[in-house]
Amino acid sequence: MQTFLILLALLGLANTGIAWRHFLRGRAKHGNLGEPVLSKKYELPNDQWFEQFLDHFNPTDARTWQQRYFVNSSYFKKGGPVFLMIGGEGTASAKWMVEGQWIEYAKQFGALCFQLEHRFYGKSHPTSDLSIKNMVYLSSEQALADLAYFIEGMNRLYQIPAGTKWIAFGGSYPGSLAAWLRAKYPHLVHGAMSASGPLLAQIDFQQYYVIVEKALRTHSDACVKTVEAANNQIHIMLRHRIGQEGLKKKFNLCEPIDPGHTKTRDIANLYENLASNFADVVQYNKDNRNSSKTSNITIDTICDILTNETIGVPVDRLAEMNNLIMKANGDKCLDFSYIKMIKELRNVTWNNEAAEGGRQWMYQTCTEFGFFQTSTARPNLFSETFPVEFFIQQCTDIFGPRYNINLLEAAVERTNTLYGALQLDVSNVVFVHGSIDPWHALGMINSTNPQAPSIYINGTAHCANMYPPSKEDPPQLTQAREEVGRLIGEWLKNSL
Repeated sequence: MQTFLILLALLGLANTGIAWRHFLRGRAKHGNLGEPVLSKKYELPNDQWFEQFLDHFNPTDARTWQQRYFVNSSYFKKGGPVFLMIGGEGTASAKWMVEGQWIEYAKQFGALCFQLEHRFYGKSHPTSDLSIKNMVYLSSEQALADLAYFIEGMNRLYQIPAGTKWIAFGGSYPGSLAAWLRAKYPHLVHGAMSASGPLLAQIDFQQYYVIVEKALRTHSDACVKTVEAANNQIHIMLRHRIGQEGLKKKFNLCEPIDPGHTKTRDIANLYENLASNFADVVQYNKDNRNSSKTSNITIDTICDILTNETIGVPVDRLAEMNNLIMKANGDKCLDFSYIKMIKELRNVTWNNEAAEGGRQWMYQTCTEFGFFQTSTARPNLFSETFPVEFFIQQCTDIFGPRYNINLLEAAVERTNTLYGALQLDVSNVVFVHGSIDPWHALGMINSTNPQAPSIYINGTAHCANMYPPSKEDPPQLTQAREEVGRLIGEWLKNSL
């Protein structure tokens, strides 16, 4: 009997433990670039390993580690280029080596294809753990140097003839890396396709939820009004015990709302969780990746629920939408505990859920980019409870008191100084963005440089042009893919 009770207790803990966030700080679980859905079965390339320096900027530090990469030579033709897909804030996938738009270009131009996983993500573990003393080696600068040394290493290993042109591909943060790689190492990289890459580091990313709202309005004004009304009802329900109990039941919260803490970070975390549902759907709306559990949940899906008056009052409809997304993700309950989230992100071991990339990406936002998606610009719509201070506090609570606003302001200024932000001076780069993707606000969408044009695709989402084509693709997306292919052809004809 005692064993049975212990088992029940453990099961209870499993059900009420932290439900790790599927969307955190604009990052989807496992990285912002999903996997392509393969049209048939392939024998995928095996893991390969490249010996990489731990610190590229200290010539007295000879420590090395093994970085994972993939190679596919199936489409290579003598005299062809080399294509490099840059890994980002998640595990690199071998599926990208056999399908995806860059593979179509590889077939067209007879390219040898490589994909390099980003340090500290996936299986590429430079250090024994994710402690702060080790994560000082996690930065975009180190990642770019990894790419440079990798290119030189592959040129030697595969005896690639001198003068062979390398073209880099990246989506989301790797889209930024692709552009910066061409700018910083033009002798190694001849051109780059940068999809949905934010070039401007910015602490308070207010525009993010402004674009989310605009995307919801493409369905209807009624959808937006319902969100606002639902949040107003939540405000009221939080003021009394019966309302708090009602919220727990409606939104299937993992634990009751503490009556004495209705204005604490827990509540801010709750509101930010609910807002992130909208962000996740909008950012990936109809992007053809289909590898996400929520990929079939679109703007139309959630707005149809929110405008369906037969479901109940606005807060009921918002709960219905939330529960649909939770069910799709396999979540038993919605965990809004701030301290649980912080404790999970403090875990420095590789064998924990946050180590799939959550802690690492949090570190990069706290030390390089900011990118904090705040509610400041739309407080009536998504609540006023998660301003920029809420996110800076997370940096301090996770990594320590020195990771504060002063450090972050200096770090963001440094990033923009190093790379040029939206004044990046570069050639043979094409910047591709979708109008629905909130990240386009920090990207190059109006380039006046004919050698580095921008393609802005109305009605498409994050990295949409990178996924395999679909019959449902709008014509402007198809045209964008064709234009990128034309530009690559021009680069390959011309010298640096």
